[in-house]
Amino acid sequence: MTDYAIIVAGGKGLRMGTDLPKQFLPIGGRPVLMHTLEAFHHALPDIRLILVLPAEQQGLWDELCRRHAFTLQHSVVSGGATRFHSVSNGLSAIPASVSEAVVGVHDGVRPFVSADVIRRCYAAARQRDAVVPVVPVVETVRELTEGASVTRDRSRFRLVQTPQTFRLSLLRRAYEQPYREAFTDDASVVEALGVDVTLVEGNRENIKITTPFDLTVAEALLTDQHAALQPQP
Repeated sequence: MTDYAIIVAGGKGLRMGTDLPKQFLPIGGRPVLMHTLEAFHHALPDIRLILVLPAEQQGLWDELCRRHAFTLQHSVVSGGATRFHSVSNGLSAIPASVSEAVVGVHDGVRPFVSADVIRRCYAAARQRDAVVPVVPVVETVRELTEGASVTRDRSRFRLVQTPQTFRLSLLRRAYEQPYREAFTDDASVVEALGVDVTLVEGNRENIKITTPFDLTVAEALLTDQHAALQPQP
C-alpha cells in the first residue's frame, strides 16, 4: 500500500512578528519546512510528499531549495482559503487511479515529529482507518464559564498533534463534505461522517512553531538531536 503525506504550510508569520512566513524561518541554518519534509522521508523513505503552499510563496520556496541544495523529491500544490481547502487541494494531487493508500496530513511547522510517531500513525491507520497522535495534558485545566471558571480533570483530555493519518478512500469521502467552521482539523472532518478516530501516542517534542519562544525551543531541540547523533567516546 502506498504512503502519502500532505504537508500543509500556509502560515504568514503574524504571531512570529516577522515578514518571513514561519515555515521559512531558519533553524540550524535551514528553513523549518525542510526539516519537516526530511522527517517523513527518514521515517518512511518511499513516502510520496505533497507540499501545500500559498501560490505567492512558491517562488520563494523554489529559491530556498536552490540556495540550500534541497533536492528531496516532493510535489507542490497551491493552498486554499482555509486549511480545509488546502488539504482538499493536496488530496487532489494524489492520482485518481490510486485507491488503496494511507495518507497523513501534517503541519509544516512541526519539524520534530519523531520517526516512531510517523510509523506508528501509518501502521495504525492501516488497521483503524483514522488515527491522531496525542500527548497528555500536564498542566491544570480550567474551563471558562459565564462569569467564572471551573477546574476540569486533566486526565480526561489530550493535546492533539499531527500527522493525522487516514485511509485515502475515507479522507477523500470526508473532504467531499461542504466546509464548516467546526472543521478545525482533519479528524473533525472525518468525525462528521460518523467515523471514530483512534488515538495513538505522540511525542512531546512535536511542537508547532508559531511564536519566537517556539523558535528558541526549536533551536535547542535541534541541538539535542545533533548531539544524540554524534558518536559516543
